[in-house]
Amino acid sequence: MNRFVIADPSGCIGCNTCLAACSEVHKAFGLQSHPRLTLMRNEDITAPLVCHHCDDAPCATVCPVNAIKLVDRTIQLNESLCIGCKLCAIACPFGAITPSGSTAINAPTYYEHFNFKDAVSRDIRVSPDNSQLRETLAWQPGVKAIAVKCDLCYFRKEGPACVQACPTKTLFLIDSQGIENVSYKKREHELEAAQHLHIR
Repeated sequence: MNRFVIADPSGCIGCNTCLAACSEVHKAFGLQSHPRLTLMRNEDITAPLVCHHCDDAPCATVCPVNAIKLVDRTIQLNESLCIGCKLCAIACPFGAITPSGSTAINAPTYYEHFNFKDAVSRDIRVSPDNSQLRETLAWQPGVKAIAVKCDLCYFRKEGPACVQACPTKTLFLIDSQGIENVSYKKREHELEAAQHLHIR
């Protein structure tokens, strides 16, 4: 089973510390600084959404240049091989892959006859009713899009920076042993509850 990070929404306070830590350590290592997790919010709770490092990894299946591979029980994306096709972001069932990038050196910041909103609205490949897909497939002149996803901070011996930085200890690194432990505790809880009902 692949390793992955999971969040407990009951403890998340929405402080964005995990996003900042993720951004800083990847930038320092020379990778895209865009955070590898997204903070999801609704009226009641907040929780970070992180790549699940799926065992069947649909992102790796659709990548045309084999930039996404299974390495040490994690699904790793090689930024230097990525061509920015965005197929992995579309294939991900959790929305855990984000296209990000930076402007090329000396690229002009203004194009005389270019309007980004008009260009997106004219793109016949994108349904006008699907704003999330439209945003994923959008492009900007002079910017090379690179797919960004959780890599479990493979370059840090301390493990994922988000797990270490979380002030409420809401994020956990899960592996096969961790799932076995959780399952065992659940079974124990169910047994105790059944015994309690039987005594009554």
